Amino acid sequence: MDMLMLKLDKSTEKPLYEQLYLGIKDAIIHKQIDVGTKLPSKKKLAEFLNISQTTIEIAYSQLIAEGYVASKPRIGFFVEEIDELPFIEKEMLHLPVAKAENKLYQFDFLPGKIDTDSFPFSLWRKYAKNIYDSNSKELLQIGDPQGEFALRAEISKYLYQSRGIVCQPDQIVIGSGTEQLLPMILRLLGSNLKFALENPGYSVIPKIQLQNSAISIPVDENGLMVDELEKTNANVVYITPSHQFPTGAVLSATRRTQLLSWAAKDENRYIIEDDYDSEFRYIGKPIPALHGLDQNNKVIYLSTFSKSLMPSLRVAYFVLPSTLLQRYKETFHFYSATVPRFDQHILADFMRDGYFSKHLNRMRKIYRKKREKLTQIFETFYPNVQITGDQAGMHILISVPLSNREEQLKQMAAKDHISIYPISDYLLSPIDYKDPTFLLGFGGIPIEDIEKGIHQLMNCWGISKSKVLKK
Repeated sequence: MDMLMLKLDKSTEKPLYEQLYLGIKDAIIHKQIDVGTKLPSKKKLAEFLNISQTTIEIAYSQLIAEGYVASKPRIGFFVEEIDELPFIEKEMLHLPVAKAENKLYQFDFLPGKIDTDSFPFSLWRKYAKNIYDSNSKELLQIGDPQGEFALRAEISKYLYQSRGIVCQPDQIVIGSGTEQLLPMILRLLGSNLKFALENPGYSVIPKIQLQNSAISIPVDENGLMVDELEKTNANVVYITPSHQFPTGAVLSATRRTQLLSWAAKDENRYIIEDDYDSEFRYIGKPIPALHGLDQNNKVIYLSTFSKSLMPSLRVAYFVLPSTLLQRYKETFHFYSATVPRFDQHILADFMRDGYFSKHLNRMRKIYRKKREKLTQIFETFYPNVQITGDQAGMHILISVPLSNREEQLKQMAAKDHISIYPISDYLLSPIDYKDPTFLLGFGGIPIEDIEKGIHQLMNCWGISKSKVLKK
């Protein structure tokens, strides 16, 4: 063929190889070069265009990679047949780009935020680097639908050591969050569910396959009121016994026994135990998991690494009673694990070498100091603000002596660049609180900013400092 008649502009910022690649590609797409045509050799084209052979090689390589050109060793480069393109390539129009709305708050008291400054990035990077290697090429294939055995084995060991749960890796199912795993549990338990929830409770639960059918059970300072549960026709109850969300109440020993007895009275009754942040208890010994006390295979244990490691990891899991294993395998034999295999192995290795436990111990101390700082500020400057649920977790509840509605106070805080979360967001059915009550998460706020954040919040609500003098 005649030498390619391409104009290259050496005065622009666009690289010469890119200009050459785009020129040949455009000519092929618009049939200006016939299929099967042999392109000039790199040497000849370089001499003709007065550019380097390297530039020609880069352009040809890109054309080969995209399927426009084929290379035949020791023969040359030939134009390939291409399918009709699904779109016509055009120069980018300079249109205004819509920006995603992302409200930035000076202080965000979201309960789910963690202390990002304390994450062990260097260690995590080391384990990620080790696993992203050609020796791990098997991980490119689809893995076990229940999750990687290595991670399930580490979770099994961890649950035995920290929560008193005896289970085999085969009983564990890994998924990308409570929102993904709970529908699986509900489907596993059958269609005739009468589902009971704590009130107040985890707000996303009623939205998952329940709509308005859930039965609300009140909570007091001793956790779920099992007497009220027994009055209903519920056969499945979702509960956060170690640190009730959002009140922080711990299910008392008496009620634990009562709840397990309730479940044992009917073969179709089950307890879903969400142990979402049991690692962070600051006073006394850890509260035993209900699953560890269960003798009748009635508790499905559910937990996550969102608080203990990072929310963005999207790794959660449930532990099935052995009696439900066969039903699970029959129901979900076609499922695939929703967490990438590489991420699972990074976490498994991190746990295997003891770094997860070390990280938890460190974070427990950090969150304890933050909690102490938070409560000390209220006790010192705002003694009329009632604090509850402060013995565990990464948030407390505050009740403020104001006549405003919670939504009004939330908007007042937002105008002052503070995000605050009213307990009414977590109600399944109405509860009449004496004073406006809010969740105050402290995990994501640097300890040196906590005092300023509290003072700014109280000030925007018109609550003055009234420093308590020490006797």
